[in-house]
Amino acid sequence: SCLMLLLCCSFSLAGFCSAVCVEVPSETEAVQGTHMKLLCISCMKREEVTASTVVEWFYRPEGGKDEPIYEYRKTNHEFPSRFSGRIQWNGSKDMQDVSITVLNVTLNDSGIYTCNITREFEFEIHRPLFTSSRLIHLTVVEEAGEDFTSVISEIMMYILLVFLTLWLLIEMVYCYRKVSKAEEAAQENATDYLAIPSENKENCAVPVEE
Repeated sequence: SCLMLLLCCSFSLAGFCSAVCVEVPSETEAVQGTHMKLLCISCMKREEVTASTVVEWFYRPEGGKDEPIYEYRKTNHEFPSRFSGRIQWNGSKDMQDVSITVLNVTLNDSGIYTCNITREFEFEIHRPLFTSSRLIHLTVVEEAGEDFTSVISEIMMYILLVFLTLWLLIEMVYCYRKVSKAEEAAQENATDYLAIPSENKENCAVPVEE
């Protein structure tokens, strides 16, 4: 019975974890020529999963007005716009993630993107509507800026190179001085030996016994 209880708890936890939804904000900077995913997540409670969902995406350039670019109403529909042929649906089956991806972004794609979500809940007594919106201020740049982590890594690499260079120089100076002292000591010994008279040199020789 304990084993069955553990198995039931495990399956319950697995089902709970798979249903977890987190509303993560979208990135706001894209590089020209790349694909940019405009993230739009609207989490639902367990009892709200049966709701019918309508998603509308709008784009507004700076100083302009909102214009529809994409819609999901049981089927996908792309409106004629500057994004024609460049929008890809990335929504999930449970319609909690209703994101889209703009392909081959250009500098003219900078602006404000609005994600409108309308849900109609099918309860027994009434059918309430729930609406929510997400705004994404997108900026398209020509080249990717340096990441802070990569900058720190480069700085640490330069510091390490400087440290290794200094350590190598110190070792070279130390070895040079050590060799110089050894040569000076050898020269002093040679000079002292040459200064000894000849008879003393002969006396210094060790006799060999036959």
